[in-house]
Amino acid sequence: MAIKDAIQTINRMQSDGVIERYAISGAVGATFYLEPVATLDVDVFVKFHTGPGSRGVSPKHIFNYLRDRSCKMEGDHVVIADWPVQFLPAGTPLLQEALATAVEKDVEGTPVCVFTAEHIAAVALETGRAKDKARVLQFIEASAVDPERLKEILARHGLSGHWEQFERQFLK
Repeated sequence: MAIKDAIQTINRMQSDGVIERYAISGAVGATFYLEPVATLDVDVFVKFHTGPGSRGVSPKHIFNYLRDRSCKMEGDHVVIADWPVQFLPAGTPLLQEALATAVEKDVEGTPVCVFTAEHIAAVALETGRAKDKARVLQFIEASAVDPERLKEILARHGLSGHWEQFERQFLK
């Protein structure tokens, strides 16, 4: 099945009140700004409950909702329309900002919330794996990020050193 079907299910979760706000990131999120790359799953960031009285959503609530709609668990993924989907907490200030400033994109007439290119790149720099650094390089080579906006995000979240190291490794 197409990614559109998985996104429609996630949008239905939002309209049914199972999740408040979501945004896609990772390799699937990057495809809204770059050429598609092979990926194994869809990373969906949401707010999770952190304690009594907090605002957010419980992962158990998400999994029960999807299980009741014949979705299957595979490891830490839920398979929605043949796509492994991982629901992840927006648990750091960077991820919370990325979720709050996510933009709406379109998949064959279906709206989807996606992290901005700059936030996807910032998260990739913070994560620091080889494939994440390669993605940041793709964003730069494709002129898909605003370098000044990216640097502002990185500075705000104490990640300027990550950028400096990346520049030394790949841009000089």
